Amino acid sequence: MASTTTNKIIKKPLRAIPGTYGLPFFGPIKDRHDYFYHQGRDKFFLSKIQKYNSTVIRTNMPPGPFISSDPRVIALLDAVSFPILFDNSKVEKRNVLDGTFMPSTSFTGGYRVCAYLDTHEPAHAALKSFYISTIASRKQLFLPLFRNVVDECFTQIENNLSSKTATANLNDAVSSASFNFMFRLFCNNKDPAETNLGSEGPKLFDTWLLFQLAPLATLGLPKIFNYIEDFLIRTVPFPAFLAKSSYKKLYEAFSANAGKLVEEAEKAGIERSEAIHNIIFTAGFNAYGGLKNQFPTLMKWVGLGGEKLHKEIAAEVRSVVKEEGGITINGVERMSLVKSIVYEAMRIEPVVPYQYAKAREDIIVNSHDDSFQIKKGEMLFGYQPFATKDSRIFEKAEEFVARRFVGEEGERLLKYVVWSNGPETEQPGPENKQCPGKNLVILLCRVFLVEFFLRYDTFEFTYKDIVLGPNVTITSLTKASSTF
Repeated sequence: MASTTTNKIIKKPLRAIPGTYGLPFFGPIKDRHDYFYHQGRDKFFLSKIQKYNSTVIRTNMPPGPFISSDPRVIALLDAVSFPILFDNSKVEKRNVLDGTFMPSTSFTGGYRVCAYLDTHEPAHAALKSFYISTIASRKQLFLPLFRNVVDECFTQIENNLSSKTATANLNDAVSSASFNFMFRLFCNNKDPAETNLGSEGPKLFDTWLLFQLAPLATLGLPKIFNYIEDFLIRTVPFPAFLAKSSYKKLYEAFSANAGKLVEEAEKAGIERSEAIHNIIFTAGFNAYGGLKNQFPTLMKWVGLGGEKLHKEIAAEVRSVVKEEGGITINGVERMSLVKSIVYEAMRIEPVVPYQYAKAREDIIVNSHDDSFQIKKGEMLFGYQPFATKDSRIFEKAEEFVARRFVGEEGERLLKYVVWSNGPETEQPGPENKQCPGKNLVILLCRVFLVEFFLRYDTFEFTYKDIVLGPNVTITSLTKASSTF
């Protein structure tokens, strides 16, 4: 088993943090071009690790000039240094959700929504507690509601496979399913098609998200257009009025249909308008934005596992469902292979690869071999794929190992699975920044696999890695050969 050394075990030699920010303006621009165009993000960080023989380094992070006033960060690139980002007594999370810049609050009705608040700000506890209680009070809806939207998702995929193209884009299908589930969950099971949104909900959220997050992405255009793209999307922030009409429709839909949820927020002391804007952000940025990318990522790795793995999943799923007399939360919890696969997909390719925080005070951060002093106010940046694929923690770290988290030994590794902005072994609360829907997301990913392998024995697919994860195209489905 790989080493599991933590920050608390050994006092390590203090080392100056290596790396350079370069000349003002020119250094950040060079790092930005290397990150997006010349090297790509993994090679960008790996080359610095090799150059400085350290997994804690100084560098610049996009978007840089002129959107970010200060692109300088201290990058944490291993599983030992990374967890300092979750210690809210030592780090601050005020306005750092998107890193070294923050989109205008005009995108969210003029409010700094909960995701941008630090845990020490009074409004954070009230809003985070509201989210947690909202999810807990609706737990009876999770299975029936999600099963309904997943059924529609798979029907759409089968219909597309029967069309002239004989292919089905999984991302399109799960985008619709993710939006429908989220809207119904927050809006008293109201069908969004019966509101002012019609079928436009996913498109409206995508537009709203695009103008906020564009400076952090690249479109993957031919090289000849790289610098044109860089100039257009990373010179000045996109103004919120570009998404105004999309956001207005979303606000009207949630205002009209999330009345019960808004009343709960008001009882918790949250003003109505602030509550609606926070609900929209959570529904769109966190829930929809996360799930629409998580399901294709999960199915990419399951697909790469091949037919043998598919048979093993189907056997476990069908056996447990038969014993339980149907799909139940208890039954899903018993499916050790399904559980492990979901964790492994989140480990090997976390949908949100970055975490940021600022040091509240002078602190010491450990890597595997050294310790480093961080000054108060310095920005910390964690690149999660390097933390969760740390070869000194995980054996065969770069490989998808379906049964990695099965059994006691596997479960001990769960503290290094941190996709939710916190260890998998911990729970979200008002005192931390861990995703309030952490357990719901895990459940939905498991149920997605269960529903899939009740219907199908195996599948074939192609994929292309794009801005926010893989774009998965289903090319064939083999219907289940056995019943339960």
